[in-house]
Amino acid sequence: MADIRILLAGESWVSNSTHFKGWDYFSSTVYEVGTEYLEKALTGEGFAFEHLPGHLAAARFPQTRAELDHYDVVILSDLGANTLLLHPDTWLRGQPTPNRLKLLAGWVEDGGGLAMCGGYMSFAGIAAAAKYYRTPIEALLPVNIYPFDDRLEVPEGAQAALWDAAHPVVAGLTDEWPLLLGYNELTLKPDAHLIATVGEHPLLAVRTVGRGRTLAWASDIGPHWCPAPFLAWSGYARLWQNAVRWLAGRA
Repeated sequence: MADIRILLAGESWVSNSTHFKGWDYFSSTVYEVGTEYLEKALTGEGFAFEHLPGHLAAARFPQTRAELDHYDVVILSDLGANTLLLHPDTWLRGQPTPNRLKLLAGWVEDGGGLAMCGGYMSFAGIAAAAKYYRTPIEALLPVNIYPFDDRLEVPEGAQAALWDAAHPVVAGLTDEWPLLLGYNELTLKPDAHLIATVGEHPLLAVRTVGRGRTLAWASDIGPHWCPAPFLAWSGYARLWQNAVRWLAGRA
């Protein structure tokens, strides 16, 4: 059987700092990615993993159905809606370009698999800047998105609880999960299937949309909300391998 072709879009950032030393100061800039653990889990036999960093996604995220059809599963993680809406040809040159949120919606309805993972620029996100509320992506997902900052920081740790241990996405993961340190607050859609909760909210949920499938994971795929014990847990890789197989219709 052919490998499951996965596109992870997002999970990168550029940070700029100003350092003051008495009268003097200087600036430094660093580029970082948060893909290490998920890429490791989804690299190997049965998977073909590709990462599209956030700073490249505006120009390089698929603009046609043929480009999307190269993949079986698309994962959006810490990538706001504006990055997909504002191609440089539109933002810088005032030219019409495809609406990639609508393009994704049609692709999923025809059989694609889409996941959104939580973070500061997912779902609603920090200061609601991710802006997926009332978009074609929200219409696909198994969860409703708030129009305000939806982050719930839990520095003391939050325990996940399985609601459906028999679902293929969590096959073999019945042991107690390590703690999480935060998540996006979401509500479940009536036709969605709840797999796990954190606090009083959905953590992991899935939904069938047309011939396609969608999944919402309300926490991070890496630090800080997903801390070292969760990332080192043997269930981390199994969870994401199961999830991708289910999204691709292989489980």
